[in-house]
Formats: sequence, structure tokens, C-alpha cells
Amino acid sequence: MQIKRSYLIAGLIVAAFMLFFIGGTVLRAIAPKAKPAESTAKTEAPLVKVALVQEVQRPYLVSVRGRTDANKTVVVRAETAGPVRATPAREGGFVAKGALLCQLSVDARQASLDQARAALRSRQLQREASERLAAQGYRSQTQVLSDQANLDAASAAVRQAEVLLEQVNIRAPFAGVFDHRDAEVGAYLAPGAACGTMIQLDPMVVIADVSEAEVGALSIGAPARATLVSGEVLSGRVRSVSRDADPATRTYRVEIEARNPGLRVRSGLSADVKVTVGSGPALLVPAATLVLDSAGRQGVRYIRADGLVGFAPVQVQDETPEGIWITGLRGPVQVIIVGQSYVSEGQKVRTDAR
Repeated sequence: MQIKRSYLIAGLIVAAFMLFFIGGTVLRAIAPKAKPAESTAKTEAPLVKVALVQEVQRPYLVSVRGRTDANKTVVVRAETAGPVRATPAREGGFVAKGALLCQLSVDARQASLDQARAALRSRQLQREASERLAAQGYRSQTQVLSDQANLDAASAAVRQAEVLLEQVNIRAPFAGVFDHRDAEVGAYLAPGAACGTMIQLDPMVVIADVSEAEVGALSIGAPARATLVSGEVLSGRVRSVSRDADPATRTYRVEIEARNPGLRVRSGLSADVKVTVGSGPALLVPAATLVLDSAGRQGVRYIRADGLVGFAPVQVQDETPEGIWITGLRGPVQVIIVGQSYVSEGQKVRTDAR
């Protein structure tokens, strides 16, 4: 049977491909194996950038968030009843101690005082007459003592009438700001009703809540500095540290007293508070230098004396525009500032010093 030409050509092509693959397999089997490149046999140590950091003696700080608060806040109340006659104090203005805040109607209080003074004058005259008569033998000593008692009672009545009359004047208990007025002219105030609220802003108090881990380092009189959101700085000292923790937050209340001349700082402003708790060696490093180890501890990686990578847990003492001050690592030391997140403790690295 005659084979078609197209089938013959296809068979020849298939045979040629089979010879090509079989010949390549045989050649690879008998060819000598090439040696692996030397660069793959050895892995090059990673490159990191380090900086030589010197040790500096510096104050140790406890940093917390706080807020300003008035040194005193008092709601000034009426001691007697009556309609409000005048409110001379300007709301929000500074008033001196004893300044008139609200004045009630005098009513009959002045007449009562005048009557008591007249009775006192009468008793004084009667007492003087008794002394003269007693000296002449016309009045007994018992009568003289009785007239003296009547004089004392009249004097007490005058004092009582003066106090009742003065109670219509509701005055500032201390120098400060008359922050809010509660009574207007014409309003009737019962005893204990509020005239207004007084606050004392100098000295100013800065209140902060300190954790149980840091409160033990604080002491009464320790210097402190509060930086407000406006950039203003208040300098003062710790005046009290709570002995009982807040049951909700487990923090302790700390009060710092600072001067506030001109009453430029208001109550209720947020502040970054730094309290000095001692001094000692510290290192200044870039903020990005801090890393976490496998145990979750915050620290820095550095080059040990044997040239390998080391890790040191540190505590942040202060944050500044130049960097952060840390303790827990003694200097001078080569701190890894670039590449610290990609190396591990005990690893060999190449260094590029800054």
C-alpha cells in the first residue's frame, strides 16, 4: 500500500524531535557538574547605620497629662433673707477681698440698730448715775452691779443689730474672680441662697493623675512644669499626692501649685505635666530608635563590644524636638539608628557610623 507523502513528512519530523531530546539528556548526564557560585555559598551581613551616643547627667522626669484648676471655688451665699438691692460686682471681673458682690434691702434693720444704740446710751447714763450715788452712799453696790449688767446687755444688742445690718452686704471671702452671678436686682434671697461664684486663680493648681507604677517616685515639694496647649509654661511644686487610688482608673491624684501673675491662665486647660523625681545618667537618641523585642519590651538595639547586635530595655524620661532621653543603657554606646527593626540580638552586622 502506498503511504501518503504528508504522513511520511510528519513521521520524519517526530523522529527528529525524539533524537534531539534523547541526545540532550545523554549529554547532560555525561557533562561535568559546574561548581556553585561563591556568592551563594556565603550570605553577606546586613548593613546598619549607628551613632555614637554619649552619657549625660540629666534630671529624671515623670510625664503625665493634667489640667489647670482654680485654687479655690466658693459659691457665696446669703446669711439673711431679703430682696436684692444692688449687684455692684462685674461678672467675670477681678474683685478684692471684702468687695461687695450683692446687697440686700436694709428694711427695718437700720431702725433696729438705731433703737439698740439709744438703749445703750440710756444704760450708760444709768450706770454713771449709779456709780455717783454709790460713792455718796445713796445706792447699794448690788444696784450698781445690776446697772452694769443692763449696760452689757444693751451693748450686746447693739452688736447683734450691727451684725444683722451687715449681713445684707454679701462680700467676697477672698481676692479673686467673680466668675458667675446667680442673683439679679429684685430677686428675693432666702438664707443660704446663692449670690454668685468666686474663684481664685493665683496661685493656679495643676491636677494630674499618676499611675501606681510612678506615684512612688513623687514627693511633696518636688519641682514641676506644666506646658499648656497655648505653649505657655507654668512652673511650680507638688503640694499634695493622694494616698488613695481612684477605684475606676487605679491612678493617684497629684496637685501642683504654680504662680499665675495677671491671671493669664484660665481654669480647665489641658497641660503636659513633667515632675522632677531625681537626676542621673541619660542618653539622647532619635525617637525612631525605639523597638520592641520578642517579649514586647521597649528598648534600643546597639553594637556590643564583640561587634554583635545587643538589645537593652529602656525607660523614656523626656521627649524633646531633638529626640528622646532614655535610661537603662550606659554610654558611650553605638546605637543602631537605621535598620534596627531588621536585625536581631546576637546577629553579626556591618556598620555605617554617622
